[in-house]
Amino acid sequence: MTTTITRQIVHIDEALCTGCGLCVSPCAEGAIVIENGKAKVVREELCDGAGFCLGVCPTGALTIKTRETVPFDHEAAEEIVAEKLKTYIPQACYVCGTDEDHAPLLPVRTQGNSTWVCTRCLPSLIHG
Repeated sequence: MTTTITRQIVHIDEALCTGCGLCVSPCAEGAIVIENGKAKVVREELCDGAGFCLGVCPTGALTIKTRETVPFDHEAAEEIVAEKLKTYIPQACYVCGTDEDHAPLLPVRTQGNSTWVCTRCLPSLIHG
């Protein structure tokens, strides 16, 4: 018998999803993949509900829902994160080019695109 709990998890609206794949990379645990041209949470136990994928979705197809699901599996997630680090390619700030190894990055939407901005460039985007 599988235990379920109430917790936050990513929900993907298939009608809004274009299958662009931008949400796959921010999901460090590997819960999201592209299947049949759409993003899908394939292993709910790997979705931590943090929502890093939300900010990069150009159509708003991803949201966080609180619902009954399996508990987050920390051990399985750690194994996947360790495996992904072998082919890790850092994302970069679209303004200055600094990568995430040198400054924290945040997802941002600009001119219809989903991308990343570093915390050093963010204030100028906010305040002009």
